[in-house]
Amino acid sequence: MSQDVVSGLDQRIAERVSELRAAHGLSLDTLAAKSGVSRSMISLIERAETSPTAVVLEKLATGLGVTLASLFDTPAALAHAPSGPVARRSDQPQWRDPASGYVRRNVSPAGVPQPMQIVEVHFPPRGRVAFETGARDVHVHQQVWVLKGAIDVTVGAERHRLREGDCLAMELDRPTMFHNPTRKPARYAVVLASEPRAKR
Repeated sequence: MSQDVVSGLDQRIAERVSELRAAHGLSLDTLAAKSGVSRSMISLIERAETSPTAVVLEKLATGLGVTLASLFDTPAALAHAPSGPVARRSDQPQWRDPASGYVRRNVSPAGVPQPMQIVEVHFPPRGRVAFETGARDVHVHQQVWVLKGAIDVTVGAERHRLREGDCLAMELDRPTMFHNPTRKPARYAVVLASEPRAKR
C-alpha cells in the first residue's frame, strides 16, 4: 500500500471521527472519557497527524456508538454524490493496521441506508489483535466466515478455532481477540448488523 493511500485513509478517518463526534455533540474530553482514548490522541487522529491502530479505532468506535467499519466511510464533506448500490472493487477502502499488519477492506457500498456491513480481512501469519470491546448504545451482531486458512477468535472467555468454511456468530459486547496461530495467512469475511438497544 503506497504512502499516498495511507495518508488519504488517515485523512478520511480524521474527518469521519470529527464528523461523528460533532454529530453526537461530544467534546474531545467527553469522547476521551467514553472511549478510553486520550484527548491528545483523539486530537492527533482528527488532524490526521497519526496512523491509529485498530485497537484505538475500535475504542473510538465504541465511544461513538458505531462499528469500526463505519470509521472508514466517506465523510459527508467528501461525499459529493451518492455512490449508489454498487461498490466497485477499486472504490472499496483498504486499510492496514500498523500494529498487527492485518489488512481490512470495506466491501459494502458506502451511504446505502442498510443495517449491515461487510468487511474482508487478510490476517498475517502469527498475527494477533485484541479489542477491548464493551457494550455500545446499539447492538452490533457480527459473523466471521473464514474463507482461507485458520484463525482463533476469543470472545470473552470462550475461544473458537475456525478453519476454512467455518462461521462464528457473536455480539460485540465483550473483549474479543483475533489470532492467526499458523504460519500461513488467513482470509475471512466479517458481516456486521446493528440494531438500537431497547429503551428501559
